[in-house]
Amino acid sequence: MSKQIDPCTLVLFGASGNLSRLKLIPGLFRLDAAGRLPDHMAILSVGRGDVAREDWHKEIKGMLDAKFKNGYDKQVFERFLNRNHYHANPPTDPNAFEKMRDRLSDEKVFPQNLAYFLSVRPTDFAPVVEQLSAVGLLDESKYWRRVLIEKPFGTDLASAQDLQSKITKHLKESQIYRIDHYLGKSAIQNIMLTRFTNAIFEPLWNNGHIDHVQITNNETLGVGERTTFYEATGALRDMFQSHLLQTLALVAMEKPKDLTPDSIRAEKIKVLESIRPIDLENFNKQVFRAQYAAGRVCVGDGHGENVPGYLEEIKRDGLGDTSFTETYAAVKLFIDSPRWKGVPFYVRTGKRMHEGNTAIAIRFKQSPLELKQGQHHNWLIINIQPRECIKIEMESKIPGLDIATRTMSLDGAQRQQGDETIDSYETLMLNLMEGDPSQYLHISEVEAQWRLVDQIVNAWAKDKTPLHQYRAGDRDPKESSVIFEAEDQFWRYSIELGGDAH
Repeated sequence: MSKQIDPCTLVLFGASGNLSRLKLIPGLFRLDAAGRLPDHMAILSVGRGDVAREDWHKEIKGMLDAKFKNGYDKQVFERFLNRNHYHANPPTDPNAFEKMRDRLSDEKVFPQNLAYFLSVRPTDFAPVVEQLSAVGLLDESKYWRRVLIEKPFGTDLASAQDLQSKITKHLKESQIYRIDHYLGKSAIQNIMLTRFTNAIFEPLWNNGHIDHVQITNNETLGVGERTTFYEATGALRDMFQSHLLQTLALVAMEKPKDLTPDSIRAEKIKVLESIRPIDLENFNKQVFRAQYAAGRVCVGDGHGENVPGYLEEIKRDGLGDTSFTETYAAVKLFIDSPRWKGVPFYVRTGKRMHEGNTAIAIRFKQSPLELKQGQHHNWLIINIQPRECIKIEMESKIPGLDIATRTMSLDGAQRQQGDETIDSYETLMLNLMEGDPSQYLHISEVEAQWRLVDQIVNAWAKDKTPLHQYRAGDRDPKESSVIFEAEDQFWRYSIELGGDAH
């Protein structure tokens, strides 16, 4: 359902950065081409250096030419260029934000509802908000003002709360849009709709029928040139803290009373706050970490490529030859609610794995009629990427004289020929202008996520045992099975058929 968007101005901080050039400007062009931007809507790109408007328009043309190799509608292009303006905001100019206010005060050019997209360094989030406030650019007495803050929102609970304290001096919670671009993915949004618009699922979506849930994000890529960032971050903070816990919230939440942003967020918050704290006495049976060593991974053309290990990469970049930073993490979680009592949620993420895949795999309990020992369980798999699909695996009789079954698969592709391919940033920028925060993080979600992650990170910081090494291109380390509750549980891979996919 599309919503009416007020006339507004989108102010993009960090205009010269890769995110703006590769995602935001091309994404806004696609929204314009789809007729989703209001007629009275302007875009003000803010960068450090001076760029004349006509030169900025040439740069935009270069961005679009690079993105859309098959060309684009020239009439839409002209309309889009007319929306676009550039403003220099050099950090050395003490009057920079006054000049921005004066520029934006031209109501003939810039509609006065203002949405700010802060694609800046995390250390600049609070200072930019403070300076916008100081010149009156966050005042909502006549028009709305919204601020989108890029991930990460803090690096632990204390820093997240400190950032929240600084920005809420100038912003109400309703003005703050904390982005997790994963939530803009169509397949992620489909989790909730699959559950609640199909009568066949909800009666089974509980501990009476579900054995366990797996939430997976695996990559074939390594850390590349981001060794300095990764050494300070690790897999848990990078992927688990927001992306995967948000996915868990959508899988485990109760049905919202309606589809309003407040109702959806309320149920997600309840789930995240109901995750049982890590049992520190049995820590090593609940949490596992490892690093990739040198190995061989598949590249795009199907051929193998020899790649270095993580320790070799940080040594290459002058960061030492030892590290306790995990590139693989697997965590067992329990949700203390009647629906999920006793059901383990296994959440894992890893770099340099044998395949790149993001999926939710739900294994149901053993059937009441077991014809053979080791009979396969039923599975429901919601695959997010690379292929968006939903699969159900079930037992069916093998035709013939004997009573025997085999596993069959019902496979439904979510994406069909002719469907739109929408980048998550396009969805989220549209939501920002619509004033729909349902796919953005509430501060209570952020705090609940960091509270859980901090427990693990702090325990790991005290443990100086060398990390387990797994060869790049391999499947999960066998040792990661230590977190499983039962001997017959195993990691599901990709969307291949049958319970022996381990």
